[in-house]
Amino acid sequence: MAGSQTALPGSAMAGILRDAALYALVTFGLCVPIIAYRTDPGPGTELVLVPRWGLVAALCAAIFVARIVQRLVLLRRDARRALTPAPRQATEAVHAEPDAGQKTSKPALWLFIFVALTLPMISALATGGLSSARYWIDLGILILTYVMLGWGLNIVVGLAGLLDLGYVAFYAVGAYSYALLSTTFGLSFWICLPLAGLFAGLWGMILGFPVLRLRGDYLAIVTLAFGEIIRLVLINWTDVTGGGAGISSIPRATFFGIPFTAGDDGFAATFGIPYDSMHRLVFLYYLILALALITNFVTLRLRRLPIGRAWEALREDEIACRSLGIDTTATKLTAFALGAAFGGFAGSFFAVRQGFISPESFNFLESAIILAIVVLGGMGSQVGVAIAAVAMVGGPEMLRNLGFLKAVFGEGFDPSEYRLLLFGLAMVAMMVWRPRGLISERMPSVSLGQRRAVSGAHVSEGHG
Repeated sequence: MAGSQTALPGSAMAGILRDAALYALVTFGLCVPIIAYRTDPGPGTELVLVPRWGLVAALCAAIFVARIVQRLVLLRRDARRALTPAPRQATEAVHAEPDAGQKTSKPALWLFIFVALTLPMISALATGGLSSARYWIDLGILILTYVMLGWGLNIVVGLAGLLDLGYVAFYAVGAYSYALLSTTFGLSFWICLPLAGLFAGLWGMILGFPVLRLRGDYLAIVTLAFGEIIRLVLINWTDVTGGGAGISSIPRATFFGIPFTAGDDGFAATFGIPYDSMHRLVFLYYLILALALITNFVTLRLRRLPIGRAWEALREDEIACRSLGIDTTATKLTAFALGAAFGGFAGSFFAVRQGFISPESFNFLESAIILAIVVLGGMGSQVGVAIAAVAMVGGPEMLRNLGFLKAVFGEGFDPSEYRLLLFGLAMVAMMVWRPRGLISERMPSVSLGQRRAVSGAHVSEGHG
């Protein structure tokens, strides 16, 4: 009986093959304009098209087989669920103490902090010195910047449930605030940092007022338009922002007034250590680490306060939130303002690190990456956002040199050309198998009374 129940009918197998063939056909259509031909320099100024139909056939075959395996696995899972009786609706006692969904992820958070604190030391020991470790420290700074941006956007999207596609606008406001204040009025970084956050928070409130009655797709369209408006203003307001040329010669950050120079008043001479130009980079690394941890600490504390619980109530059901007497206007504005303020802090750091900013650094792709980090990590999960930022930013860098793939596709295969394609396929697979994110924790900050356990047939995690 068991064998007859698990046997796959011929019609089902035929449907799986047709579906896999359709996937392979779509892959072939996408590969023809992108992968089928490669342009190599020819004699003189000509370009020679080199066909790569073997690579196209290999990719189509791989997609065909992968789709068959996926369908078989899903059919087996559905059959197992159909044979297993659904559990009854049960209840379990929940302690009325602040949890914020972080108890299970505390070890991961402490591991992340330990690795972040020791990254410059580990990279210097592994590469033979600070100068050799410059690439890894730069990569760490970039990852931590996106971690901070992800945690800032997590307030708006993950906690309050407000879809924001223009978050890069606040990032740009913070960067240009520091650049203009430092170059025009000569203010230091430590004075401009809180001002940049305040200006970005103000713009967050300005965005919040027009979208108080919007939700879903309409909210996404308005926030996307806001981000594009800010970018176009930066391009066309040439008298203030410099237009497309941007702002250069932005003053560097100092160690509370001590510059990182080789002079007698520099950082090395003040502390009696040999001068190294990497001191400034290590300082910037720990600066963005401190800013990111402050963002995480403030977010976790706010979640346990009434305003944090109001955000979560707004996320779950706005009508029920209104019926409880919660001021949804103030709730939305505070979410937009605080998320924007953290984006402004990150923008001011970006400006001081680069020393040059232009509108091209704040396009829609940046907003899409930050939103993808929040969704991929799990909306509302601080640790999940940090892991997703490491994967989203560090993953493509790790895929630059995939030497073992040359043994599969031939010596002419360049892994750097396909790193984004491979990373995109990994993200699609991730969203298929874990649609609610890496850490799909959506428990309220404070739970009272009884919590119901929902059948695994309804949600893959097994709990509502």
